[in-house]
Amino acid sequence: MKRFTLILLLVLTGLVNPLQAQTYVTDFKRTADNYFAQKDYYSAAQYYSKALGTFTVKPGEYKPYLLEKGGKSKQKRLKDYEQVVYRLAESYRMYNDFGNAGKWYAEAINFDPVQFPLVKYWYGVCLRANAKTGEDYENALAQFQQFKQSYKGTDEYSNRTNIEIQSCEFAIEEMKHPPRYEVVKVAGNINQGGANYAPVPVSNNTFYFTSSRPDSTLLVKKSNPFINTLYIAKGENSSFDSNEKLSIPMEKGTEQGVAAIAPDGNTLYVTRWTIKDGNKQSAIYRSNKAGNGWTEPQLLDATINAAGYSAKEPFVTSDGKYFLFVSDRPGGMGKFDLWYCTISSGGTLSAANNMGNTINTKEEESAPFYDPNKQVLVFSSNGRVGFGGQDFFSSKGSFGGWTVPENMGYPLNSAKDDQYYAALQPKNALNKGYISSDRESICCLEIFAVKRKAKMAGGLVMDCETGKPLEGAKITLLDSTQRNTLETQTTGYGGNYMFELEMNKKYKVLIEKDNYFSKNFSFNTEQLSMVDSMMNPTVCLKRFEMNKPIVINDIFYDYNKATLRPESKLILDSLYYLLLDNPKMEIELGAHTDSKGTDAYNLKLSNARAKSCVDYLISKGIPQTRVVSKGYGESRPVAPNTLPNGKDNPDGRQLNRRTEFKVLRN
Repeated sequence: MKRFTLILLLVLTGLVNPLQAQTYVTDFKRTADNYFAQKDYYSAAQYYSKALGTFTVKPGEYKPYLLEKGGKSKQKRLKDYEQVVYRLAESYRMYNDFGNAGKWYAEAINFDPVQFPLVKYWYGVCLRANAKTGEDYENALAQFQQFKQSYKGTDEYSNRTNIEIQSCEFAIEEMKHPPRYEVVKVAGNINQGGANYAPVPVSNNTFYFTSSRPDSTLLVKKSNPFINTLYIAKGENSSFDSNEKLSIPMEKGTEQGVAAIAPDGNTLYVTRWTIKDGNKQSAIYRSNKAGNGWTEPQLLDATINAAGYSAKEPFVTSDGKYFLFVSDRPGGMGKFDLWYCTISSGGTLSAANNMGNTINTKEEESAPFYDPNKQVLVFSSNGRVGFGGQDFFSSKGSFGGWTVPENMGYPLNSAKDDQYYAALQPKNALNKGYISSDRESICCLEIFAVKRKAKMAGGLVMDCETGKPLEGAKITLLDSTQRNTLETQTTGYGGNYMFELEMNKKYKVLIEKDNYFSKNFSFNTEQLSMVDSMMNPTVCLKRFEMNKPIVINDIFYDYNKATLRPESKLILDSLYYLLLDNPKMEIELGAHTDSKGTDAYNLKLSNARAKSCVDYLISKGIPQTRVVSKGYGESRPVAPNTLPNGKDNPDGRQLNRRTEFKVLRN
């Protein structure tokens, strides 16, 4: 959860006069260092920026050799400059302003790597956090790879670098695929001011959510107005307004939110927390419905709130059988893990169980959601390969075992934090709902409406020769039963295509591109009964030029005869399927000999051999109008039949004894 810092409050409320502050502060760097030590990174960034103005060195003009050539005074000044720039980058990063942080890490790359060994790592993090395209991820990847090569430590950073590298590579590939979800920022006033996140649907047009939006009553009292608590939102689809706090008592000095409501609507679980010296301590409480409001939340016992540890982010399954939450209590994999309890008929929670190392990692897991109808768990994690920050992952199973979690892809996931999936309808929980993300904000989570696209099937088209994605290929989806065209797409830069499908149907995909041999294949949607999308095998198209011969390798005939050997028919079958895939194509099939024998004999033999190939294709159903035969004898050698010294050239003769085809019309 991201929130505004106290210095922003002070500036907004006018409690600090910047001019008066400057008369008090004579050393901007020293003041910034103090704020930095207190973890007030917003204030630290402001004063480090002021400190930069006192240096003669300007951004982009720094030269490392100046430290060696200058005197002690100049060297100290330049070292101070390095410290200020690096701390400025750190301050921006610590309150998630990755854009400004990246600017100053880029400057710090020129600094002494011994004094600042993590610069390239954090610069990569900033580039990745601001990534919008595959190219952005490639730039971040380059920094992580350079860091890995130069960094000698074996610690958290070296471990995280491996995940970051894999995540960048994953994101580059994933962003080539068509999106699986539609993601739209919720309109209305719901996302105005502070952080807004963790929606809890109550009905089709109402949900509760957590917000740190400024409280006007606290603003008048000159207190911190950015206090998290629960609000009510009303609206529909992707437009909601909120002007009302949820009627639930709130303990002074605490913040509350990230709630869950029981299926009967009468029990609310809510997270409460305090922050002291930058450290957050949280616990889960329970409240009961009372008229139009809720009773004073009561702290759950040690079953959930282990002494000395945090518990947060409760979730109750729609069947009322399971209670899920997040905790850093002992018995987990590392930091915050997902835990669960069973709920008795009377509402009592069982002992907490860790959800195991298939789900949890050594990093942070958060915001569990479980659909008991489809038996799918959705949660967020920053400990797995993904797009960066907290990503959504899904796993099928029950509380006795889970499949390996899969990243839920772009654009449900972004380069920043994506959390708190909430279903709009329990019966179709994964089709439509809401998420929280800071993808469009520097400071704060916001609420987005999401809609899963229909059952999807797609694939990748490549160039057979280059192995690269093929742009501009025409992909046609046909109904195999009705034989009618359903949709046509054209591949983009990534060579991908993706179609929405209906269940229990058979489809055919035709892939075409000018000057390439077309291909097609059929498939059904049986696989989609268990998954939401499927990727068909990668298809490569082979390029051709009109009237340019293409050698058909391994076509053999009996010695001095035109009779096709059995193995040759298998090779000709590939040409047969090519003609089926390209129903308008007309070809010439030509045969060649070496120079042994008379010209007339070789011409006659080659004509017979070419005709044998054509006859075989016609026998399999190819119309005679689409294939013609022609013998060339020894008239078109592609290699010398003899060596320069006049001796026989067996290799050359072998090349000349060939069968070819060329496209006459397409």
